[in-house]
Amino acid sequence: MERLVIVESPTKARTIRSFLPEGFRVESSLGHVRDLPSSAAEIPAACKGKPWARMGVDVDDDFSPLYVIPAAKKKTVAALKKLVKDSSELYLATDEDREGESIGWHLAEVLKPACPVRRMVFHEITAEAIENALAAPRELDLNLVRAQEARRILDRLVGYTLSPLLWKKIAPRLSAGRVQSVAVRLLVERERKRRTFHPAVFLSLKALLNKRPDSPAHRFEALLHSLGGKILATGRDFDPATGKLPPGKDRLLLTEEEAGSLVAALKTESWRVSDLQEKSTVRNPYPPFTTATLQIEASRKLGLATGRTMKIAQKLYENGYITYMRTDSVHLSQEAISAARERIVSLYGEKFLNPQPRRYRTKDKGAQEAHEAIRPAGREMRPPGSLPLAGPEAALYDLIWKRTIATQMKPARLRFQTVSITAGEALFKANGRIVDFPGFFKAYTRGTDRPDEKPVDRSDQLPPVEIGEEVDCRELESRTGETKPPARFTEAELVKVLKDEGIGRPSTYASIINTIISRGYVFRRARELIPTFTAFAVTGLLEKHFADLVDIKFTAGMENQLDNIARGDQGWLEYLRRFYLGQDGLQGRVRTKEAEVDPRELVAFTIGDPPVEVRIGRFGPFLAWEKDGEAVRTSIPADIPPADLSEELVNRLMLQKEEGPRKLADDPETGLPVYLKLGPFGAYIQKGENGAGKEKPKRVKLPKEISFDGVTVETALRLLQLPRILGTHPETGNPVKAGLGRFGPYLLHDGSFTSLKKPHNVLEVTLEEALEVMAQAPARGAKGGKKALKELGKHPGDDGPVRIMDGRYGPYLNHNRTNVSLKSDTDLESITLEDAVARLEAKAAKKKKPATKKKKPAGKKKAKKPAAKKSSPPAG
Repeated sequence: MERLVIVESPTKARTIRSFLPEGFRVESSLGHVRDLPSSAAEIPAACKGKPWARMGVDVDDDFSPLYVIPAAKKKTVAALKKLVKDSSELYLATDEDREGESIGWHLAEVLKPACPVRRMVFHEITAEAIENALAAPRELDLNLVRAQEARRILDRLVGYTLSPLLWKKIAPRLSAGRVQSVAVRLLVERERKRRTFHPAVFLSLKALLNKRPDSPAHRFEALLHSLGGKILATGRDFDPATGKLPPGKDRLLLTEEEAGSLVAALKTESWRVSDLQEKSTVRNPYPPFTTATLQIEASRKLGLATGRTMKIAQKLYENGYITYMRTDSVHLSQEAISAARERIVSLYGEKFLNPQPRRYRTKDKGAQEAHEAIRPAGREMRPPGSLPLAGPEAALYDLIWKRTIATQMKPARLRFQTVSITAGEALFKANGRIVDFPGFFKAYTRGTDRPDEKPVDRSDQLPPVEIGEEVDCRELESRTGETKPPARFTEAELVKVLKDEGIGRPSTYASIINTIISRGYVFRRARELIPTFTAFAVTGLLEKHFADLVDIKFTAGMENQLDNIARGDQGWLEYLRRFYLGQDGLQGRVRTKEAEVDPRELVAFTIGDPPVEVRIGRFGPFLAWEKDGEAVRTSIPADIPPADLSEELVNRLMLQKEEGPRKLADDPETGLPVYLKLGPFGAYIQKGENGAGKEKPKRVKLPKEISFDGVTVETALRLLQLPRILGTHPETGNPVKAGLGRFGPYLLHDGSFTSLKKPHNVLEVTLEEALEVMAQAPARGAKGGKKALKELGKHPGDDGPVRIMDGRYGPYLNHNRTNVSLKSDTDLESITLEDAVARLEAKAAKKKKPATKKKKPAGKKKAKKPAAKKSSPPAG
């Protein structure tokens, strides 16, 4: 009889299969095989109608969970049951973290094997790791299972108890969550600071100086630091809430007149070096990647969303290229350290190798997700160029490889220079940086969220000067500075705060961010995460009535309790009882608050005087105010960040509601009226009346570079003529068009779209400029602009290109209008032109067959679903 090994994914199964001896069979469970019901349709008939059924947790029966096998998994479970019956042993080789342990336990519960069950764990998929895991299997860790179970039940209790309250008091389809609500609050708090922010304007002087004799290498910049001993005010000196200097802050504020006079006076002064300061420092390499730090760096350096990072990392792990990617540990094994040190010597030389092996220790006591940091798998520390990787997979592996290599390199040595230059009563300062020895910078430097920051690995050296030396002032100008509001969170920054505060588990951060976006609490703009008006209203309710549930320290404390359960230091049942049913338990509090919370008091915020309320309704955010004793309301454009909702915009929306849209003119060709309107998705131009005739009036969204008040009749008429033909392409003879779409200005040629970005303007761009933009754009496929991963050749039928494309849901074959999806674990390098043509022709032939409906046999009734059973968490 064969021995059966079960893993979560087909890719992992395929990789492990190559390392196992004969007599083993590897199959995939395709993730979880059972879970709490996700919808009412999944609740078995025997449980429907019971008060706890929708939640899926019977609170009165010691929080017994109701587990169901989703319809999509029943076929998989049936196949695995059949295989288990014919197996001599069952090896559960699911991932080594809590979730993997839970999947393994559920498999054992569902399959009910009669043969011995072994737990097989490894943190990398290599021949040696699989061999060691086979030689030393263990039992299922029920403490880990309990912790995961408690976490799952706790999240269900919070979500299913609080969410109905939000539906009743604010709007339908809202949700609350143990971690998601705290993440949303962090974003809302930052946006509130932006709303209350008052900018401050200040002036400074910048001088371009040079050491004698004049040469480009001798030139450097210096900024005014003080005048007559009084330090000049800079942006960091102002109170962001008032835009003024705080009381007691003794700083010099120059007026434009004073700055101009000072420039004229200093041009006649002699400039002399008055002080030199130099500070040496050492930069040590960063620890190897954990789940959170990988997400942060991949966002900063590669521009990857957290969810995308984890999917790519999962694929790299399952193909045997990196170690397990869900880990809080920064520990590196001795074999990894040795491999990295050997690779450093071969690539960079002995002088870059740290004298002693560098070992990192994990400070977080809850870091027990896995045994090692994320690093290249195996003993060789294979360089990125030696692996069959491309695109984002290659980029992420390269990032992991460089970070791991850098851990065993020497520190970087830097010197920071400060030169003070005196001119009359003015003191200027210039700063420089010298990299004396790059050390680990040779392999790796950390990313930043701020593109204006200078790279730390590059020298920016000042010319050698001495105290008393005279320098020449080539240029001197006054500069106006303005303070900026607090920057919104990027995904990287949000993950960092959640990690540093101990909120949630790093392995769940990607799903948390996806959840708050999909639920309408947050939207992305460029790299920023912007909370919506709905987020403001929900956060306000939770802060007022359930403050602890959105408190950072309280939520971090919950994580500590769950870690205690995982270690076996605390009972899961006692914790759940106290949290949900205790004296201040969530169940009782929600019942009390349901009667106390008045929906009329729940506003996102108020603005203006007299105050106008921002409220949330069934169809989104709206403004509410009174006019002549009557309630009036109008919708707010959905893409406006709350901090950008100014009194001016509110007044404009109110005026449009009371007086109607602003008519610009009549279209000279059709005679139809042309309006400037504000709608749920922003400002737009409309030609014609609503509901007049069968055709909808033409609408064009106002480009961001054109302000509402700056719209002229000429501009509006030109926008209504989009898309416009610029001319014909010199190579194809086909038209090139410029237009405005959902994602902004674009160029269109032969069905392929190219984004049109600044400094180009959709109304002014010429054919020559368009051809240049399209030529510089990355190669993209037709109809939808998807990226071609591989050109396979010409189709023998019509010489049309056959490609492997990178689609939204994974790779696919493309020829003309025929597409064939490829499985995510398909080896793209192995696909030949002949293989692709065969698949495409099979798909094309299938398309031509007329669809026929199957008739249901008379008298047959749909079989009832078998009732699922409640399951108790594993006994202690």
